[in-house]
Amino acid sequence: MDYAGATPTREEARLEMENAKPLFGNPGGLHKEAVAAASALESARKDIAKVLGCRARSIVFTSGATESNNLAILGYAHSLQRSGEDISKTHWITSAIEHPSVLACFAHLKEIGAEVSYIQPDEHGTINIEALSKELKENTVFVSIGWANGEIGTIQPMHTLSQKIREHEKINKKQIVFHTDAGQAPLYEVSTVQGLGVDLLSLDSGKLYGPRGVGVLYQRDEVSLDARIIGGGQERGLRAGSENVIGAIGFARAIVCASDEREKETRRMKELRNFFLRELQERIKGTVLNGTSKKQLPHIVNVSLPHISSEYFLLVLDHAGIALSTKSACREGEEVESHVVRTLKGENWRARQTLRFSFGMDTRMRDVLSVLKKVSKKYEQLRNIDN
Repeated sequence: MDYAGATPTREEARLEMENAKPLFGNPGGLHKEAVAAASALESARKDIAKVLGCRARSIVFTSGATESNNLAILGYAHSLQRSGEDISKTHWITSAIEHPSVLACFAHLKEIGAEVSYIQPDEHGTINIEALSKELKENTVFVSIGWANGEIGTIQPMHTLSQKIREHEKINKKQIVFHTDAGQAPLYEVSTVQGLGVDLLSLDSGKLYGPRGVGVLYQRDEVSLDARIIGGGQERGLRAGSENVIGAIGFARAIVCASDEREKETRRMKELRNFFLRELQERIKGTVLNGTSKKQLPHIVNVSLPHISSEYFLLVLDHAGIALSTKSACREGEEVESHVVRTLKGENWRARQTLRFSFGMDTRMRDVLSVLKKVSKKYEQLRNIDN
């Protein structure tokens, strides 16, 4: 029940990587083994670019979404500084419910003197156009809004937000770069960069049934970035280090498969999610759904359960054979409450007592029924002990 935390590598991707084992050459070399590796890497780049609806040269391979976010946000900041821009005179916008890797980058921007604004979502978890409009300024240079929230599943109106940014850009005659951490949205949403209206987009293979340790950053040509990892000319000089060829091949196969299955899997996930939520609220009275936007990722159910410690309950469920999380895995161990649920303006207890159930390609109705039975039984046992 924690596919939002990590996905297993799908069989098609695993087999593709198995078959690619002979490609051990360094793609930066000139001999035939190196050329074969370079050719395979470019083929993977083209496959990913086709899914995103962009040119292959716009795809930069990284180690994952955290690195992609750092390259996008801090890479642009350093590019501005290198061009002579005074960073203290620039304004940057993100939302209060972003992934920790995005929030950490914005915290760093603030430390080096940039002006930073955090958009608050509405009670449904949506970043609306009015909230964005209030934050846009004459000196705004960068906006980062996650496409779909990994904790509560809310899908943001990216195209509408992009249109507002472009309108403001034209009025002030100053470039505003629009970045999104796309997370798991491509599993269930058409993922063309033109449709989203973004300049930079981060993806992680490990969230999309590909291998761990590889990701991409889509970069529009008009956006200049400075490398965050230096010491080589790989990836058009944006990411030093020998490329993870086998990982890139696995990622490409995984995202192509996800694109092919998107419509069918979205319908199936919605049925499972709706049934699970309805049954859970019936069996455990007082269950509160976090993230009630009409546009939601179909595989995430984030709830707050009354009268229990969610972290202790998570351990109880783990012992019973159910794996889930209380919030983003990148926040585990850092703070008791969910920073995302805290922003939804509900009762204070909700942020401290969250559980995130998330389904995946291997989840079946029998699994959902088994989880419902165990969760309701363990919850009642804990409530009886407390009483």
